[in-house]
Amino acid sequence: MREERGCTVRVLIVEDEAGMAEAVRRGLSADGFVVDVVHNGEDAVWAATETAYDVMVLDIMLPKLNGYQVVEELRRRRNWTPILMLTAKDGEYDQTDAFDLGADDYLTKPFSFLVLVARLRALIRRGAPERPVVMAAGDLTLDSARRRVKRGETPVHLTPREYGLLELLMHHRGDVVAKREILDAVWDPAFGGDPNIVEVYIRYLRRKIDMPFGRHAIETVRGMGYRIAEDGG
Repeated sequence: MREERGCTVRVLIVEDEAGMAEAVRRGLSADGFVVDVVHNGEDAVWAATETAYDVMVLDIMLPKLNGYQVVEELRRRRNWTPILMLTAKDGEYDQTDAFDLGADDYLTKPFSFLVLVARLRALIRRGAPERPVVMAAGDLTLDSARRRVKRGETPVHLTPREYGLLELLMHHRGDVVAKREILDAVWDPAFGGDPNIVEVYIRYLRRKIDMPFGRHAIETVRGMGYRIAEDGG
């Protein structure tokens, strides 16, 4: 069996297309994961409540409860199992809805099985600690449950990738986060693009959470990485 952190890894696949579900189940099982499969949203909520899974692969278009409703219900029950949405819906607003409700990652069909496994491993490494209601650095706040960011009382609207980057920095506020760690957590370990994409998104974040407010929360530590100032800049 595949083990992460010394434990057998359990995966729940929620997919109503039997052929797709079986193909993913076979592939993950061959890679050493312990895999359960359900085919509708109600069974997904029941299974995730009854069994401690390390990660869930969840389709959006499901009978009984759709994927959005499954995520919303599990998070309402304070079930923080990492969830990767696997779906043919690839619109920007579809992704935003999924992240806003509490999904952790998003992969569209058709997909590379190697990329799926890499994404799952990244989610498993992060684990599923109970998420604090609000993380704060000075007057910069990030509400993990509602996926909302504010400067004081002013809402700050972020894209899913920008939000993921800020959430990672806020989890480690005051500490330096290396570029490689950012790529692994916010993109994925199989990312083969230009690593300077991190600098691009750091600039995007600064334009939204710092510059309009005359702040300097995001600090560059040359040769090491980035950090969020504990006082919010």
